[in-house]
Amino acid sequence: MKQWLVSPIAALAFCVTGLLTPSWADAQGAEGSHPYVSPWKTPWDYEGLRGSAHWSELDPAYAACNGKEQSPIDIRNAQKAALPALRFDYHQGLIQYVINNGHTIRVNYYAPGSGDFLVFDGTRYELTQFHFHRPSEEQVNGRPYDMVLHLMHRSSDGKVAGVAVFLTAGKGNPALQAIWDHMPSTEGQNVVALQLNPMDFLPVDRAAYYMYRGSVTAPPCTEGVIWFVLKKPISVSPAQIKAFARLYPDDVRLLQPLNGRVVTESQ
Repeated sequence: MKQWLVSPIAALAFCVTGLLTPSWADAQGAEGSHPYVSPWKTPWDYEGLRGSAHWSELDPAYAACNGKEQSPIDIRNAQKAALPALRFDYHQGLIQYVINNGHTIRVNYYAPGSGDFLVFDGTRYELTQFHFHRPSEEQVNGRPYDMVLHLMHRSSDGKVAGVAVFLTAGKGNPALQAIWDHMPSTEGQNVVALQLNPMDFLPVDRAAYYMYRGSVTAPPCTEGVIWFVLKKPISVSPAQIKAFARLYPDDVRLLQPLNGRVVTESQ
């Protein structure tokens, strides 16, 4: 195995109560078989006394928020490396619920799973959920984008991979609009029956990306996440950005220090 890949792929198996595990997904469900329940026992905010600078103080379960491999980061001075290609094995499928969890708009995939996979260096990571931030949590050379989409995946042995897709103002995105048409205006969920292909959220050029080891970007901030940040953005309309901003004008965690981590960049 190449030296650059040992640390990310050997990252800790994920057992988060926040954004990724089945227990989290169940808590994020909808009426009927998936009643909505707030996923956080201890409330938190992005700013103020319960803001991201204080998350680790709010609850012992959030202790990792003070860890050394946290996300998001400002991507600078990435090292070129012969990284494997990312393969997205996504398909059209049924979306049953659109969720407003009090901090973002999110879509979860429930058992038996999405059937959509990110394939990286021979490992298959199944898509478990996706959600949005405004502006982008990740920055590149100090520059944030208008928004970012986080597509979160998990392998059969518990490893977690996140894909960050930047969103910029331009032409509208029909797939995004289908989600926006059903997003709750307050915390909770809407039951829907949408046919959606996550490929519609990806840029045509997916060969160029950054990779680093980090965490989920909200409590409990669990580390061991392999992040792939696509260089090419997708276009969404100013009206679509404004619609999200009416609910969440700034749902972004403070940038986190690298603490010696190396960001690699595809050649």
